[in-house]
Amino acid sequence: MTVKTILVVGTYDTKNDELEYMAERIHASGGRTLTMDVSVLGDPEKPTDISKHDVAAAAESTIQAVINSGDENSAMQIMTKGASTLARQMFYAGKFDGVVILGGTMGTDLALDVCRTLPLGVPKYVVSTVSFSPLIPPERLSADIQMILWAGGLYGLNSLCKSSLSQAAGAVLGAARAVEPPDAKKPMIGMTALGTSCLRYQKFLKPELEKRGFEVAVFHATGMGGMAFESVAAEGGFACVMDFALPELGNLLAGSVVNGGADRMLNAGKAGIPQLVAPGCLDLIDFAGWQEIPEHYRDRPFHAHNRLIKSSGLNGEERRETAREMAKRLAGSKAPVHVLMPNEGVEEWDRAGGDAYDPEAFAEFLDEMRKAFNDPVTYQELDCHINDEAFAQAALTVLDGWIEDGVVKVNL
Repeated sequence: MTVKTILVVGTYDTKNDELEYMAERIHASGGRTLTMDVSVLGDPEKPTDISKHDVAAAAESTIQAVINSGDENSAMQIMTKGASTLARQMFYAGKFDGVVILGGTMGTDLALDVCRTLPLGVPKYVVSTVSFSPLIPPERLSADIQMILWAGGLYGLNSLCKSSLSQAAGAVLGAARAVEPPDAKKPMIGMTALGTSCLRYQKFLKPELEKRGFEVAVFHATGMGGMAFESVAAEGGFACVMDFALPELGNLLAGSVVNGGADRMLNAGKAGIPQLVAPGCLDLIDFAGWQEIPEHYRDRPFHAHNRLIKSSGLNGEERRETAREMAKRLAGSKAPVHVLMPNEGVEEWDRAGGDAYDPEAFAEFLDEMRKAFNDPVTYQELDCHINDEAFAQAALTVLDGWIEDGVVKVNL
């Protein structure tokens, strides 16, 4: 087994003992470390591999300019930019295999950006006084970030906080040894979906796509799944996307916390990835199970999925807005976009007799979909429900045409 190197990041002027302790635990377990100091005012007890001056320079600044920037917030944002830039450069240069970052609120703010700049599959561990706190919005989290609460260690080492620090050191090194990074030998199709009680096309599509030589990654469109989908798309990681579950877009417009971030439905287009799109589950707004349904949504069709998530129906005008937003986000794509609109329904609960059945609102949505899409986006209406096999077959027909025309590559 090759020796793995872990990037250890923190403010060495105030947390030298804690950072050195984690590095010692990594060394004791057979790993190597690369240390990065993101301090501003003070200096570490001994030099780090990447100094605070290196970090400031990577942000096109100097430590004195950072100090003179105004306050601790502006100063740390400059250091965050430099740390993120260096971490990404060093990872792609093969300098480290995983990262562990220590901090309070300031260090955690920096850590979240550093982790987001690294690709999926790189072990990312954050030891923080605010791990899992509501202070951290979901959109700040990278897809595969791991966090552990830095309990009882804000000012100095003790046996309690050593437990957290040593766990993080062992976890990141173990992950670096065990991880199988994404394999680019096969072209990958990124697909969004929900559980099969709501959307079922993936059950038919996945084996058919694999027969055609693709690897298929299905993302659960409940917020973090959409963020992961977008992060891979932004890196150009898909040969094609089948973005058929869009509740995160409707949730974003309605202000729900169950959204996939402000860049939902934008990154594949920017990266030049061909897109097959359908408005699966775009008729509902989702709420966290612990939330009280706002008064505005209490007279709508309602579905309680489980104790974690529940949904209210969007009204006709709200559905029109989602159709227009879909078209707006897809219009700037650098690759072909084909929208499939199943005119008999977009999720299982909107069938006649289902909890979300609202034919009047659906008719308004269908009307707006017909108006919203123009060239170069292709709009195709299907006489079926999204969960009918006919929908999946129509998607395969479009994909097969793209393969034949060379738009989508089967052989890398």
